[in-house]
Amino acid sequence: MSEENKSCFRTSIGGQALIEGILMRGPKKQAVVVRDLEGNLVEKVEELKLVRDRYPILGVPLIRGSATFIDSMVKGVQALMYSAEFYPEEEMNKPSKFELWLEKKLSSKALEKAVIALAVVMGIGLSVFLFMVLPTFLTGGILHFFPGFPLWGRNVVEGVLKIGIFLLYLALCCRMSDIRRVFQYHGAEHKTIFCYEAGLPLTVENVRAQKRHHPRCGTSFLFVVIFVSILLSSVVFGIWPMTAAWMRTLVHLALLPLVVGVTYEFNRWVGRHDNALTRFLSAPGMWLQNFTTYEPEDGMIEVAIRAMELVIPETQGTDKW
Repeated sequence: MSEENKSCFRTSIGGQALIEGILMRGPKKQAVVVRDLEGNLVEKVEELKLVRDRYPILGVPLIRGSATFIDSMVKGVQALMYSAEFYPEEEMNKPSKFELWLEKKLSSKALEKAVIALAVVMGIGLSVFLFMVLPTFLTGGILHFFPGFPLWGRNVVEGVLKIGIFLLYLALCCRMSDIRRVFQYHGAEHKTIFCYEAGLPLTVENVRAQKRHHPRCGTSFLFVVIFVSILLSSVVFGIWPMTAAWMRTLVHLALLPLVVGVTYEFNRWVGRHDNALTRFLSAPGMWLQNFTTYEPEDGMIEVAIRAMELVIPETQGTDKW
């Protein structure tokens, strides 16, 4: 790989931190590597089956963002559940009557699918509640005492509350010791991707020297989702003024697929380019990664390297972003 190619190469390979492990997704395969209680690396490699391959319309710009987001969440929850199996709780509680009924009525695969679907729905639901519903109703409650407050000011207050709740959420998460280890694996994932994009051999020493903040990180994605939501809703409420909290919430929900679609296209564009403009636009999301990425231990880097090695395509360049 020439020096010019090294400097401009952006891979489509991405990852996710797990419980003592890493998920890496390449163009054709995804790999989960977990370090078990004995210190061994356990590997699980699967061929990727993307829903947009069966339904091409889901690969259309603005539509593909929501499809990719949901697909990533499903596969991410599956990988997280898999990694959790290696670290069972010390004290297993007796199964409830409901759990016993589910095991009796559903097969193991059907039960797993139901749990994954519930986890995805709850994850999306919690995000929508925290970063859309809650700020809207809080704003309505605060401005109830200021009936003459201008509509543009309501939009500003709601936007500030969204960002404030998001920052508080990240700050609370990173204070938890178990989550902090996951965030260390998150840093190992970023560093390994940077090392691969630089064309360097995937060694612990080379990976350790890389940056831990990556422009295509999920943290940046979530921040941009919130920012795009603020912009689009401000435009909509500027055209169709409304102050009722429940009506504003419905509009936020209706705009969500468009918000995710616009954010996905923005992140693709920023990820493909490295210039003054893209660095400026991605700076807030990169700064937020101070909450969600930490310097990894060498053992964590080894996990990330192995996960990366398992998904690198045989034909060089086919994973170019």
